Amino acid sequence: MKTLIFRTIAPTLTAIMVVFSIFVLLRGHNEPGGGFIGGLIAASAIAIYGIAVGVREVRKALVVDPISLAGFGVFIAGFSGLLSLGQSVPYLTGLWGYISIGATKITISTPMIFDIGVYFAVVGTISAVALALEEGDVDK
Repeated sequence: MKTLIFRTIAPTLTAIMVVFSIFVLLRGHNEPGGGFIGGLIAASAIAIYGIAVGVREVRKALVVDPISLAGFGVFIAGFSGLLSLGQSVPYLTGLWGYISIGATKITISTPMIFDIGVYFAVVGTISAVALALEEGDVDK
């Protein structure tokens, strides 16, 4: 399915999906969403882009190997649990801190760091699988 219309709209659709996946990631603890669903949306965007332009172009656009991205995500998720051990509480206990920038308070939490790790792990894993399947496609 490499029609002119699909190849034209795919980059825009991919960008919109990636931005939406980040939105879903960041609102995950207050409302439905989180790292897993956000990662699936981003990986779907990468797969759509791969169908439109080919795997070689996607690998150039990603810059980082998807498996490395997945490993980084697992590291970040595991590291978020280690932060609680420094406070003498059980592993993966949620910790919250606040950063004040002017009149705005920004909440930083270990559950959010964990979600970011899950996001990267899901994006990397699903993207690697999707790109491997597309490489094996006969219709190239």
